[in-house]
Amino acid sequence: MDMEIKPIETKDVISKSNLPVCDYSANPYVGCPHACKYCYASFMKRFTHHPEPWGSFLDVKHWPEIKNPQKYAGKEIFIGSVTDPYHPYEEQYGRTRALLEQLVGSGAKISIATKSDLVLRDLELIKSFPDARVSWSINTLDENFQSDMDEAVSIERRLAAMKAFHSAGIRTTCFISPIFPGITDVKEIIVQVKGQCNLIWLENLNLRGSYKSVIMEYIQQKYPKLLPLYREIYNQNDHRYWKLLDAELQAYAAEIGLDYVTNDDSMTRTIDVPPVIVNFFYHEQIKKSARKEGERHARAAGD
Repeated sequence: MDMEIKPIETKDVISKSNLPVCDYSANPYVGCPHACKYCYASFMKRFTHHPEPWGSFLDVKHWPEIKNPQKYAGKEIFIGSVTDPYHPYEEQYGRTRALLEQLVGSGAKISIATKSDLVLRDLELIKSFPDARVSWSINTLDENFQSDMDEAVSIERRLAAMKAFHSAGIRTTCFISPIFPGITDVKEIIVQVKGQCNLIWLENLNLRGSYKSVIMEYIQQKYPKLLPLYREIYNQNDHRYWKLLDAELQAYAAEIGLDYVTNDDSMTRTIDVPPVIVNFFYHEQIKKSARKEGERHARAAGD
């Protein structure tokens, strides 16, 4: 896919967040080359005036040097709420690294979300922040399904990066999201990551907007036996599948000795204990806040 890349000037890169999991958010880019078929942030095109397909454009943000970074001391800054801060072009443009370098010594707590192993480049820099945390989205161990869904690095590379950060004493999260009904083997992923992360987040697949038809068409073509289930969930708004999966995973967590909760970010737990599983199936506050977060960043970038 051809990529339209342009630099843009912004007043700042850090802003107050609507998300209940952080105080501030930062997105060094607009758009994301990973082109995830299910990306909720694709709606940002409405505000940033990009006619190109989602995943085919990237605005590279340039902002003034952050003044008084110490004002963020003790505050959590979430990097990557509507873009992946470590997509392949970060290697060339280095805007995420520039942001981290400007925050060094500020006392800010940083949380980074990615699907990449390029974050390994900045491991020592990230380690210098108090209570730093890095999360990787992993919703399958099937590399074929992964390559159908996004253009990010392989699952194998994501898992290796997670292990490296965990071994370095940096808090890690496995974000099992979105869970595709009948496709994502959540138990298999938990078994794979439970020894190399501090937190396992579970989030169900939500289908809305333009990408609903894309996913439904994909299911019809690649997993036709699952189409009735997807129609039941996403056309008839039937939540029974998620309730049953919730109960099944809660029982499984007890079986393997992991805590299963609905509200715990693991930051109060020591880093060497087994991970806690957090279910976000029904957290409408998270979903609504995420959308508001994206809209606000899109409008700011389009100003």
